[in-house]
Amino acid sequence: MKLSPDLLFSVPTYINPMHQRELLLRGHKIPVIENLGVTKDLNESIDLTDNDIRVLGNFPRLLKLKTLLISKNRISHIQPDLSESLPNIENLVLSSNQLSQLSDIDPISGFTKLTHLSLIDNPVVNLDYYRLYVVWRNPSIRVLDFVKVKDAERSRAKELFGPSMDQPTSLATQIMGSKSKTIQSTAEKQASRQLTEEEKENIRQKLKVATSLEEVEKLHQALRTGVLS
Repeated sequence: MKLSPDLLFSVPTYINPMHQRELLLRGHKIPVIENLGVTKDLNESIDLTDNDIRVLGNFPRLLKLKTLLISKNRISHIQPDLSESLPNIENLVLSSNQLSQLSDIDPISGFTKLTHLSLIDNPVVNLDYYRLYVVWRNPSIRVLDFVKVKDAERSRAKELFGPSMDQPTSLATQIMGSKSKTIQSTAEKQASRQLTEEEKENIRQKLKVATSLEEVEKLHQALRTGVLS
């Protein structure tokens, strides 16, 4: 099912156990994240569990969003600059997806307020150095896969990968330079492709005559991500 404005206006919102306003989008077989600008950044939590999403990206700038639940999807790619759209994320549940390489989770380093992360039941959790690499990439994480991060883990991570991301060891550089061998799906190609100059100019012309904040946000999002919806 397409994540359309009609669907977004029809699904329930409620106050979750963390006292956050949550938008409930579970189990709609949504293939692509889109049109969230119509929510007007009113939600502190979004639940996208049990859909068909392959690419974690294409969010508008949502300053209020603190919790993103997106387990039981088919995610194998995270938009590199996702943290710019979701700068205040504290809790991210990505369990039961298809992230397979350590480099696939590099974008989490941008979430400077992230404290709780779950990647349980992704292929990546079975790789050597998985837990230490995640801790090194994002020092703000306090709980990983529902287990508290220990000081000893942080120290070991620095020994393996470097004192900071600005001073990586050869092992860290090797991991960060690797890419998932998973063949890009149609959705991934769409999310990462470059707009043609003609498409960019068309969007700029539409911006000049846009009549609503939602339309402006959607057009700016298209220029940023290359996704036309």
